Amino acid sequence: MISKDQILEDFSILSVPTGGIGSWLTEETHADLFDRLGKLSEEPLPEVQLNQLLVLGHEAPVGDGFFRYYWLQTPGRHPYNVREVPGFSENWLKSEAMIVSLAHLKWGLYRLYIDALLYFGNVRTAYRKLRDLSLREIEDFFSSERFDTEAIKRRGPSLPLRPIAKDSRYLIAEMACKSYGDSDGRDGDLRSVLIAAYKAHAAAGNPSPTIRELLENRVPTGFQARQKEFIYSADEVLDETVSSESDLTTKYEKIASKFAEARKAALDNTRHYLSMLSDLDVYVATSMGTRQDFRSMADTCDRVFADDRLKKMNLRYFDPTLSAAGGHEDKGLIECLMVKCAKLLVYCAGASASYGKDAEAAMALSLGKPVIFYCDKEQRRRFYQDIHPLSRLIEFETGVAVGAMVTDKLEDVSELIYRILENRMVYYLEHSKPGFLRLKEKLTDSVIRLQTNDKLLTEAFWNHYHRNREAKRRGVGADQLGG
Repeated sequence: MISKDQILEDFSILSVPTGGIGSWLTEETHADLFDRLGKLSEEPLPEVQLNQLLVLGHEAPVGDGFFRYYWLQTPGRHPYNVREVPGFSENWLKSEAMIVSLAHLKWGLYRLYIDALLYFGNVRTAYRKLRDLSLREIEDFFSSERFDTEAIKRRGPSLPLRPIAKDSRYLIAEMACKSYGDSDGRDGDLRSVLIAAYKAHAAAGNPSPTIRELLENRVPTGFQARQKEFIYSADEVLDETVSSESDLTTKYEKIASKFAEARKAALDNTRHYLSMLSDLDVYVATSMGTRQDFRSMADTCDRVFADDRLKKMNLRYFDPTLSAAGGHEDKGLIECLMVKCAKLLVYCAGASASYGKDAEAAMALSLGKPVIFYCDKEQRRRFYQDIHPLSRLIEFETGVAVGAMVTDKLEDVSELIYRILENRMVYYLEHSKPGFLRLKEKLTDSVIRLQTNDKLLTEAFWNHYHRNREAKRRGVGADQLGG
């Protein structure tokens, strides 16, 4: 017979102090309950006896659908593979409507806890909402949380995007657009600045400067605030020597022509992206401040989506190095819309900080979408050490606490996209401190959900989070609710 202390130790990961099913097994629980559980391996537990033990532990009983779903089945339409939940044994499926061991009992509860943190925000609420549902109702609920993998694969390829050479993609950036202008680039401010700078340089006795020298030393006073922008936009010709004003014009027009071609292709691609919004799978968020940033980001997208398993899905993903907008306001609207429509978001940290990509990732998390945070090892360390704001947010619709999956391995990004869209994610629970539940994704050990052990915070949060919404639904003002 297994002792009370052993049972409490075995089930410690499921012990939470905030009430409900998480407080079913504690030091204060009646001895009769531990006596029966201690004999579970010799005397399997039927549903009726489980319900008696739940009542003896001051918890509500479960319906037949709940009992069958969590202890007698490995449902094929669940949002993840329940066989990957720690401790699973195939022998339990032959149990003839009985829980046959403590490990079997724990496995069903462990599954409930994972589901609770993923979709309800806390274990007590999940138990209350699910325990009386029929088997069909539970199956339908969780099936609706799955990605329709077969439909994704069935779509076939989308219309092709316009190609842009990786070395020219930096020219689609907003800084380049400001430098070359919105048309063919021939009359942009960069041209005027270069000609004025060359005249000043030649007058000072240096008739053969490089374009870099012109932009670093001779930018007219009225344009000096834009010096960085001009240097960025002329990156391809910075180290070329200029022998005359006509030579300068020739070099400028050559790169301006590349700008016009790249920008036209990028605008066309944006129209293509807008045409596939209903099928958009992955939004890639990043910030790119240099030509090399564009090259690196293009390579990153190519490597992530070169995975054969992802290719078979014909994924629609937004590559930020291939898209441009008519202006920064349109760009903001387009990107917010794509984040809203995409199934998941990949955040590429890059070398520079950016409010834009942080806002996009925060928006995706707040919409309840999976977010993969790709960065180097030092950024990954700081992500947790400094408590990056993306490490803990709230899904606005449900109140569920959500977090990003963080990795410094590019192959993990491909693997996570595959697991997410194939409904093959693997999770496990941990206590960061007694009673404080964290749900972690196994590949990266990232915290993606949590439940606090603070009783006051728990009650305050869930009593107030949906309060105004309920009031609006009933047509009642918040000031009329009282309390």
